[in-house]
Amino acid sequence: MRLFVLAFVGGTLALQHAAELPEPRHFALAAAALLALGLVPPHRRFARGALLLAAGAAAGVGLAAWRAEIRLADALPRALEGEDIEVVGLVAALPQPGDSGTRFLLDVEEVATRGAMVPSTIALAWYPERAKGADATSAPRLVAGQRWRLTVRLKRPRGLSNPHAFDFEPWALERGIRATGYVRTKPAPLLVAAQVEGWPYTLHRWRGEIRESMVAHLGDARLRGVLVALAIGDQDSIAADDWDVFWRTGVGHLMSISGLHITMLAALAGFATFRAWVRIPPLALRLPARKAAVAVGALVALAYSLMTGYAVPAQRTFVMLATVAACILADRHGSASRVLALAAFAVIVIDPWAVLSPGFWLSFGAVASIFYVMALRTGRPGKLRAAVLEQLAVGLVMLPALLALFQQVSLVSPIANAFAIPVVSLVVVPLSIAGAFLPLAWLLDVAHAVMLALMMPLEWLADLPMAMLETHAPAAWTVGVGAIGCAWLLAPRGVPLRSAGAIWAAPMFAVLPPSPAAGEAWIDVLDVGNGLAVIVRTANHALAYDTGPSWSADIDGGNRVIVPFLRGEGVNRLDGVVISHADDDHAGGAFSVADARDPAWLLSPLAAGHPLHAMFERSLRCEAGMRWRWDGVDFAVLHPAAAVYAEERVAGKRARKENDRSCVVKVATRSASALLAGDAEARSEQEMLARDAAALRANVLLVPHHGSKTSSTDAFIDAVAPSVGILSVGYRNRFHHPNAAVLDRYLARRIEVHRTDAEGALRVRLPRDFSGAIGVEGSARELRYWSERR
Repeated sequence: MRLFVLAFVGGTLALQHAAELPEPRHFALAAAALLALGLVPPHRRFARGALLLAAGAAAGVGLAAWRAEIRLADALPRALEGEDIEVVGLVAALPQPGDSGTRFLLDVEEVATRGAMVPSTIALAWYPERAKGADATSAPRLVAGQRWRLTVRLKRPRGLSNPHAFDFEPWALERGIRATGYVRTKPAPLLVAAQVEGWPYTLHRWRGEIRESMVAHLGDARLRGVLVALAIGDQDSIAADDWDVFWRTGVGHLMSISGLHITMLAALAGFATFRAWVRIPPLALRLPARKAAVAVGALVALAYSLMTGYAVPAQRTFVMLATVAACILADRHGSASRVLALAAFAVIVIDPWAVLSPGFWLSFGAVASIFYVMALRTGRPGKLRAAVLEQLAVGLVMLPALLALFQQVSLVSPIANAFAIPVVSLVVVPLSIAGAFLPLAWLLDVAHAVMLALMMPLEWLADLPMAMLETHAPAAWTVGVGAIGCAWLLAPRGVPLRSAGAIWAAPMFAVLPPSPAAGEAWIDVLDVGNGLAVIVRTANHALAYDTGPSWSADIDGGNRVIVPFLRGEGVNRLDGVVISHADDDHAGGAFSVADARDPAWLLSPLAAGHPLHAMFERSLRCEAGMRWRWDGVDFAVLHPAAAVYAEERVAGKRARKENDRSCVVKVATRSASALLAGDAEARSEQEMLARDAAALRANVLLVPHHGSKTSSTDAFIDAVAPSVGILSVGYRNRFHHPNAAVLDRYLARRIEVHRTDAEGALRVRLPRDFSGAIGVEGSARELRYWSERR
């Protein structure tokens, strides 16, 4: 059983990393291996084990491929992207209202537009309607189970492609979201039915009602979102600052629906059932109280798991509890490892894409580590020693996984969890659930007060300078070796040289990722949609040129793209940040970058009162003629000239557009150079040509203003004379960048054009001497079977 499941998980994981779906013959291979197993004598253990492994791997590949084919077939035709399509559907899951509109899922029942095909589940945004001379009209209150007739504009699920950052496409595929888009307010949307009963709409409507009642009672209470998350699993309700505290202290797993909470509720329900059952002799004689208790506990676990969204940790816990209950009801005893294997098998059968989720590996890894450290030990540890061993096991065994997935691990986690686990699991969660589901709303106030008290020591721990261990993304082989080493360190007494396990873990930290050699420059143009974020690295220095857009008050190109990239590449500090100009698509992530990487200086044309200046020790005005040299690589500012800042406002407006204040920087090694042109438009290009046309010549040009028709004049392109052009543009962006005529200017000159919307983040390598060649590679070069970048 365990060998089969291990191979089944491995086969599923291999399939999810495949570039193409295989031929559908793996089920036959699995069946053949299982049939052959019956012909092998029991004493031939090696042969039987090999057949089990082959059967499990083939079954994993076959099931995952079959499910993938079904889901990929439910797709939006490319010809319908950006077209108005009228659909009728039901609001699914919990709508998420925000400052910029409401996000929700729609289960499509009918496509009214003739000839159109729409996936069964789509993710939509309903933005406020803005009319000239009037205030914006907010989106209507959406409730799960409402039936709407909507006109929508859709596109296929396309995420940003950056190393070490979140990948939207597999996330959407796992959830069955096969198109994204927004609601058109003309023609006017029509509410067809205010309430449609059925699975799962009724469940999600109840969850929404509970959320609204909790929000209404708690008002503006600081930790309102935490209580909502613990009661119904709506983690989007938790504030970003609170998430940061939980992450830095390693207690984030407690603020979602963890297995610990579900197990605790199941245990309470089972205990109450047992105590009541034994007091009713006819019931106890008909069914033993122990069996009744585990059955009720499993049902309560299922109910709570469903009410909280049935995420991977909830699935894993419920399946494990149900397996234990089944063993007790059948008078059979299952070992811990078999229960865990069966739970993993069931979760993957239900959701083959779960192996792509960090939550899957962290959930099963944490439980497996506890089983490992508590097994094969002589004697029975006391409660305190058992708790210490569990924390040690989870912290140490999960270290390789945490570094591989997030490149971060909390060093204060054992201390924080020691007091946070009992407080949250035994006090806050029961009070939150009771206050949410029973007419005892005052219990929510008690839960909030307890949670506020808990936050004080957590915030103190989070503020410690060494609260987090941060490192580069370890090489894959070092993660496997490190896991063996950590397990070896926790081996039972009698295992020789346990301390040698630390040597096995050392490569995770000692093997560094590639970096530029002295005299080289690497320029990473990150994929931030229709914006710009560039990291320039030399042997010992790093510079950010623009920081991408902000997408909401808490989410921007800095904290979602740049900081994860720098962390994964092992860049712990930036030497400087250049903000080309004040537009949000270039400066929106600057605050997050400054907060996370403490750059020494800012170089920008920003106005004197801009709040970004206060985030840096030194803030310099970008002026043509500035120069510096790092590790044999030269940096020169070509625009704007000092005279630009002396221009007065005319009729209440600036004398020039913000784009024409763009800070233009040239990066040059001995043999190659790149020109970073920001959003410079035709006026700026002409000024640079008049000032020093020869200085513009570069091998690589970051195409100005995303290829807008207002930039890239013929004279400018000819002066730069690049062999490579880099376009930072968003897929199907609303500005229609790049302009077709502008793109033709580059192609007509046989300039090799690379685009972030097609190739993902682009790395340009400028060699240190003439023996090397300029290299350009995209992060999306390793495609998966679901990739839209084909």
